[in-house]
Amino acid sequence: MATEKEQNQVRIQLTTSQLDIALPEKTGPILVNTNFRRYALSSLVNTILGNEKPVPLDFLINGTFVRSSLDDYLTQHGISPETTIYLEYVKAAVPPVHLASFEHDDWVSSVDVLSETSAAGTLGREPDLQKPGHESILSASYDGLLRVWNMSSQVMAISPSAENGGHVSSIKATKFISSSQIASSGTDRTVRVWKYRATSDDSPPSINPHIELYGHKASVDALAVHQPSSRILSASADHSAGVWSMRKSDAPAAPESCLPSNLTRSVKRRKIGPSVSTVQRGPLAWLKSHSAPVSSVIFAPTDPTIAYSASWDHTLKTWDLPTSTPVDTRSTSHSLLSLVALPTLNLVAAGTSARHITLIDPRASATSIVAMTLRGHTNAVVSLAIDPNSTYSLASGSHDGTCRVWDVRSTKTEKEGRVGQSMYSIGRESVGGESRVSGDGVKVFGIVWDADVGIVSAGEDKRVQINRGKNIGLNSQK
Repeated sequence: MATEKEQNQVRIQLTTSQLDIALPEKTGPILVNTNFRRYALSSLVNTILGNEKPVPLDFLINGTFVRSSLDDYLTQHGISPETTIYLEYVKAAVPPVHLASFEHDDWVSSVDVLSETSAAGTLGREPDLQKPGHESILSASYDGLLRVWNMSSQVMAISPSAENGGHVSSIKATKFISSSQIASSGTDRTVRVWKYRATSDDSPPSINPHIELYGHKASVDALAVHQPSSRILSASADHSAGVWSMRKSDAPAAPESCLPSNLTRSVKRRKIGPSVSTVQRGPLAWLKSHSAPVSSVIFAPTDPTIAYSASWDHTLKTWDLPTSTPVDTRSTSHSLLSLVALPTLNLVAAGTSARHITLIDPRASATSIVAMTLRGHTNAVVSLAIDPNSTYSLASGSHDGTCRVWDVRSTKTEKEGRVGQSMYSIGRESVGGESRVSGDGVKVFGIVWDADVGIVSAGEDKRVQINRGKNIGLNSQK
């Protein structure tokens, strides 16, 4: 008969893929008390490694973080304590800390980053991007202007005003296409492509109009760009998504009914100054199937001929872009407001009006629509960004005035099943991180996560805010 001491112990096998904290190869199973929690397990590993300065660690069983005692975890998941438990350990994440805030004159709707590791940065030839601290931040504001900032919070370039070829009302979305091009869209119903020139020896940085794209009949609230195919996707309150070309030669003429009212039917260019004019073009195709405003649209990460769109009509649609045809529709219980793909997990995360994030399997072979729900926000989730260093992590921006960091392996059990819980909540520095359930005055409108810069968010407090952590969502499989 087993003794009481044996009944309160379990045999564990410790493993890791992070070579700098790996145990000696011949380390076998270890018998530990079932009341061990993360701190005790971390102390055990650090003792075996002989670390003078302990390294904080997190532990996973079957790909899920252990947030309780081993006994509670085994009981909740129906795992027998008589078997050897394989515990994977990784370096614990360091919470994101505030680095800087860039103040604007009006609400900041959208933000993007140009760095050595960003998608746009890898497409350019800017030598300064190789230097730490030389990254650029792009912001879009309700004052109708784009701004490019350096990491010292200085404005390097501003887009022209409406009188000089800029947006004529609030900008809702912006993206770096490459190190020399920018896309934007707004409540003036246009999508615009801009030439961006960084600092050179003989001229200051500049943002200059390149192409104006017309066709939408309401505010254009979200964009996706794919530079290799020269395609832009737009999501609009007119219930449609648009497909556009970044190249003048590929794009058809702009629909005359959508051109600014002060133009005659024969005018194809809008005069900006004494020697500058902007080409006006129309869409390559429309993606029409939603019955309510389209809130977000993204390219499939592994196939740019496939797109996903989210709508207030509660659906996620999959599109075949060459034929502009919806090939699949996933219906949910709430309005969908934002999208980001988790490619390795074959999931799409959708922020909802119901304050949570729904993880959806968009594949036609999927037997269930919702793979998991992430709960924690207290208002609508309007922006999402994937962790550039992890398979499992993402960040969200909400109208509750916070950004949250999630790892899909961090879960808890509720009556409805397994739900995800956030690892960290990031408040707005403009109010000292104060929590506001409704988010009055501090709503977050946009978020991006860059490997070099960190988590960059934009909000109602008229600020771009930068936070940076360490080891967040660190891949255990790499």
